Amino acid sequence: MRLTVVDGDITTQQVDAVVNAANRRMRGGLGVDGAIHAAGGPEVLEDCKRRFPDGLATGAAGWTTGGRLPARWVIHVVGPNYAAGERDRSLLTSCYSGALAVADELGARTVAFPLVSAGVYGWPREDAMRAAVETLRTTPTAVEEARIVAFGRAAYDEIAAVVGA
Repeated sequence: MRLTVVDGDITTQQVDAVVNAANRRMRGGLGVDGAIHAAGGPEVLEDCKRRFPDGLATGAAGWTTGGRLPARWVIHVVGPNYAAGERDRSLLTSCYSGALAVADELGARTVAFPLVSAGVYGWPREDAMRAAVETLRTTPTAVEEARIVAFGRAAYDEIAAVVGA
């Protein structure tokens, strides 16, 4: 699998699936979650309600339609909330390995990822980057390209340094 980094907006990526850093309720939220729901339109929320009436557990992954996004699917993962005391790193890495497993089930060959839990959930950024890169590089998958989408040049430079290391 090819691991790449781009500076851009995850909602505009021309990929088979985008990964959403969702909350347990699966009803939209802030940050990446809010952006994906806004760009994907009401179809994403309706599919979340239908597929996940009780939400999704921390560390778990599931999919919905991409709605109005360029991507066909949204793979939702619920990262651990470090700021609220959820500090088990395996919950964070399971978001990435679980997303790849879902992508394989769907037949997705290109997948765009955000840095899960590194925003409002407060996971230390350096470790969030290492967890993403290590897990994406070591998880067996049929995905051909895993793309980490950085929002802004500074974030791109940080992530690219970890990918290149």
